[in-house]
Amino acid sequence: QVQLVESGGGLVQPGGSLRLSCTASGIIFSFNSMGWYRQAPGKQRELVAVVSSSGSTNYADSVKGRFTISRNNAKNTVYLQMNSLRPEDTAVYYCHSTVPSYWGQGTQVTVSS
Repeated sequence: QVQLVESGGGLVQPGGSLRLSCTASGIIFSFNSMGWYRQAPGKQRELVAVVSSSGSTNYADSVKGRFTISRNNAKNTVYLQMNSLRPEDTAVYYCHSTVPSYWGQGTQVTVSS
């Protein structure tokens, strides 16, 4: 079965950094585009960043220059390095695989002073 397990969330002050990790099983990881999404309370889930099987990346405008998505195929893991965090980055962050489409359980990120 497919399993996506996120970790690395927590409470951080504005301007701080966090690194999220998502370890996958049950998929052909190296062939998959992998994405990070986030959802704040009462708001729609939105794409934050995606990395393709070839390594190409795309980011939401709101995080460009601050967040970096990367992958380690040997570890079946995708990362989201988040720098210069802002209160509006507060959300539950979800890992997503493309084939099949599957969601992790989410990890809470709270940015607050």
